Amino acid sequence: MEEFLSRCRQAVKGGIDPQGPGFHVVLGNEACDLDSMVCTLAFAYFLFKTTQGEMLVLPLLNIHQSDLVLRSDNIFLLRQAGLSPDLLLFRDQLDLRALQRAGRLRLTLVDHNVLPRSDGDLEATVVEVIDHHLLERLPSPSCPVTVETVGSCATLITERILQKAPQILDQQLAQMLYATVVLDCVNMAPAAGKVTPKDSQYAAALESRFPALPPRGALFQALQNAKFDVSGLNTTQMLLKDMKAISGSLSVSVSVLYVSLEDFLHRAELEAELSAFCKKIGLDLLLLMTISFNESNEPIRELAAFSESSTCRDQVCQYLEKSRNPALNLCPISNPHPHISAYHQGNTLASRKKLLPIIKDFLRERDGDRSPGDLEDESLVPPTPMNSLVEGCPLDAGFPQISTQDLEDKFSKMDASDL
Repeated sequence: MEEFLSRCRQAVKGGIDPQGPGFHVVLGNEACDLDSMVCTLAFAYFLFKTTQGEMLVLPLLNIHQSDLVLRSDNIFLLRQAGLSPDLLLFRDQLDLRALQRAGRLRLTLVDHNVLPRSDGDLEATVVEVIDHHLLERLPSPSCPVTVETVGSCATLITERILQKAPQILDQQLAQMLYATVVLDCVNMAPAAGKVTPKDSQYAAALESRFPALPPRGALFQALQNAKFDVSGLNTTQMLLKDMKAISGSLSVSVSVLYVSLEDFLHRAELEAELSAFCKKIGLDLLLLMTISFNESNEPIRELAAFSESSTCRDQVCQYLEKSRNPALNLCPISNPHPHISAYHQGNTLASRKKLLPIIKDFLRERDGDRSPGDLEDESLVPPTPMNSLVEGCPLDAGFPQISTQDLEDKFSKMDASDL
């Protein structure tokens, strides 16, 4: 895998030769969550190993390079698999439209089956799709589509590799695919409602072929811990990591923070940083929804509202305090910042997925029943990864009680030659 990725980097670094070969780009979705990243790398490697032709196969992560730091679980898995992030290619490092204009681009989509509106002009270059989301693509004889609503797209990629080229599967690639399936399927737990028989089938197949894979439970816990690790992020990065924005007469965003509100509110120069962030994004109000865990591993949710307009902030806060569908059960807590209103949220099951409709109702009433649209600035706000605590998944009640010691022991014993 390292040699393949190095060749890809060199091919792009050398520039686009008008007389050179074309590029067959494997492209994941804009969230670039673990599933999207691993499927992009794995399927590009599969094509590189199994296809003959003049086109160069490239895996392209569908975010800017600077946004990878927001995907801490991606970085964790790359490190455990022995792959440097410096080997990866990102959307801002390859001009797809220049390749398209030159007639030298083919696209394979993984972990999504339709291009976003902003990439609609690239549609004619799509030659294959492999995805596990709801099918939105119109049928076309020139574009084979594999769409099956399994828990993880990595399951479908694993299936393709094992059926067509099992010889290319080594410990490193198996580890990345296996970790992705385990994470997406919530540790393969039926109660979580994510895993399907096919996910279980191919997870078991990987376990059988590679007995040195780490234990499911410990692997899942370590990936979850990594996903919500915000150590090392600055304030702007923490706000962007999981952010959704809504626009009406006001532009409002909700950022989920994986720290206690107390810790966040004690960051140096916080109000100045929040003010600069809102001006840069064009926000009137910033809502901060924090989630942390007590010693019993039970979730603690807190909520804060920032706006330099006291009228705007007070109006939203009063609406949230009175909400009954659902009731957030907000209890005001003191804080040292004049432009921030802070609350303890008694209803710990009310995730951002439950909060956003309340904000939309507030804007409808404020705007005279006009329906607010969704506002997403693709250059600044990467889409929220799937399967997170943000949108209300089976993990809302807390993480499983699993130690990571088994995982660390397993990795320490793995032969470096297997990686």
